[in-house]
Amino acid sequence: MKEIDYIVVGLGIAGITFCEVLEKNNKTFVVYDTGNVSSTKVSAGVINPVVLKRFTPVWNAKEHVETSFDFYEKLAIKLGIPLFEKMPMLRIFKSIEEQNNWMVASDKKELETFLKPKVIKNENPNINAPFGFGEVNNTGKVDPIVLIESYKNYLLKNNQLKNEDFEYHNLQVNIDKVLYKDIIAKKIIFCEGASAKNNPFFPNKTKISNEPLVIPNKGEYIIINSPELKLHSMIKTSLFVIPLSADLYKVGATYDREDHTVKTTQNAKEEMINKLKNIINCNFEVVGQVAGIRPTTRDRRPFLGTLLDCRNKVFFNGLGTRGITSAPSLAASLYNYIENGLELPKEMNIKRYYKW
Repeated sequence: MKEIDYIVVGLGIAGITFCEVLEKNNKTFVVYDTGNVSSTKVSAGVINPVVLKRFTPVWNAKEHVETSFDFYEKLAIKLGIPLFEKMPMLRIFKSIEEQNNWMVASDKKELETFLKPKVIKNENPNINAPFGFGEVNNTGKVDPIVLIESYKNYLLKNNQLKNEDFEYHNLQVNIDKVLYKDIIAKKIIFCEGASAKNNPFFPNKTKISNEPLVIPNKGEYIIINSPELKLHSMIKTSLFVIPLSADLYKVGATYDREDHTVKTTQNAKEEMINKLKNIINCNFEVVGQVAGIRPTTRDRRPFLGTLLDCRNKVFFNGLGTRGITSAPSLAASLYNYIENGLELPKEMNIKRYYKW
């Protein structure tokens, strides 16, 4: 039998950030993941501290953004790949009223470091923005595909990745350890996103209302080629338009709580194309389309920690649409809870499930 500190199940952004915390603290671990389903892999990869629909700060914005910038910059150096880039975010104004709302919001204490207090004139003839833009400070983007593939290769080189499905029926949980096949570990942490619905140890339904704890939310993006667009900032209005490389852009996303498959759909493609035509004036060609399932929650807060039945089974889930931004900070909080006994804030502690 091989003895280690942790078994990690899942290698999306939750799994990656927690593995990094474990390695930083000299903990031994092995990861189980097939890579077949990952909302991280198809996500926008955007770090953004502001809810741009309403000009309000993201939950714990300052802490999440500062931690994520530091995390991705160091991880890029460690892996030797350009996976992270600081990039401006521009919000297209639809009216004079939105300009005024932006200026009011930028004067609020919780937003003054994130919103530039001025209207930026549109000088790109290929973008429809007659009322100009508002610019968000402290934004950037991560290449989620490069991130996951590079991290998988890193773990493989260190014999820390099992490219196989985790078989729940083979897990034995004792008071002070867990046993799985030929591995003995002090703890197991489940970082499975929407796939937690298949986990018999995860409380998938609330006992009173029988609502799902993690609500699958399907998102689709299209990849376009547009040599004329010449866009060097991320843009947000009814869609994100995110520069990739050369003349490629990622455009999206859709939101669908009914379809839980990861198959791309024609309806979503047409919806995004129609919206994009109202944002840009130039020609473009759709060259790709991706879909994933976001793990959202009823109160838009993550599920971290352990349940009352066992402190050896740990959960890191419910990161929703902002996992790239929040995961590094949340992983550190979760580790301090497990190893150092620091209590998790109630709004992110999975034990709030019991009151539901």
